[in-house]
Amino acid sequence: MSEMSTVSLALFAGILLGAAFFGGLWWTVRLGFSSKQPAVWFSGSLLLRTAIALAGFYLVSNGDWRRLVSCLFGFVLARMVVTRLTRAPSAMGRKIIEEGAR
Repeated sequence: MSEMSTVSLALFAGILLGAAFFGGLWWTVRLGFSSKQPAVWFSGSLLLRTAIALAGFYLVSNGDWRRLVSCLFGFVLARMVVTRLTRAPSAMGRKIIEEGAR
């Protein structure tokens, strides 16, 4: 494979790793607060998500710093997307939504 395609695949892998990591965090927060044992949820989720992300970075990079940087960039990009998609509506947004429902 050419160098450009491997870097592109590393970027895509970073996006998938980031989506799994931060999507899993969102899911954990939603379930953890309503659980009887939230510490178990948060601790277990942190260990699992971190292990998956680190193993993914290790496998994707394969010792090449360019792939590692590309994968990290995809991870951060996924963080921004997941954060935007899971954001609670702002007070102004809720007001607009409520006025539109009337």
